[in-house]
Amino acid sequence: MSTIATDSSLSEPHASALASLVAMMIPASAKYGIPGADDETIMADIRSTARQHAELLQAGLTELVAQAEQSHGAPFAELEAATRRELIEATRLEAPLFYRVLISITVQCYYRDPRVMESLGMEARPPFPEGFDVPQGDWSMLDPVRDRGPIWRDA
Repeated sequence: MSTIATDSSLSEPHASALASLVAMMIPASAKYGIPGADDETIMADIRSTARQHAELLQAGLTELVAQAEQSHGAPFAELEAATRRELIEATRLEAPLFYRVLISITVQCYYRDPRVMESLGMEARPPFPEGFDVPQGDWSMLDPVRDRGPIWRDA
């Protein structure tokens, strides 16, 4: 079984397709000075985190690369953005789990990058043991739920 953890386990078309996909999900922003999901450090984290879903991601990338070559005669990463979006929409229905897993991994890895956390005004640290201050909410909003009473029946 191959893994998706390092560059060497991905063929060049697969690595390029993966980088293009995550860059489309979360592009870099010069305005806010933050990297895109295709940043080298974030991509390394994505590949590492993706190990547990290696077969699924490998199969999804293989299908995407094959569809690009078959329908457009070019690698996925070299297609125009609009063409890539069309191809993603076409394959998304055939492989929804691939896209769900890829989106989840990409978002997790992106938002734990210290540069991104700092750009959001957060300290680049884990939440435990220091924790975060959470403002108290308006608990009276739950009164209608409490007043309603139980909505289940005893078995």
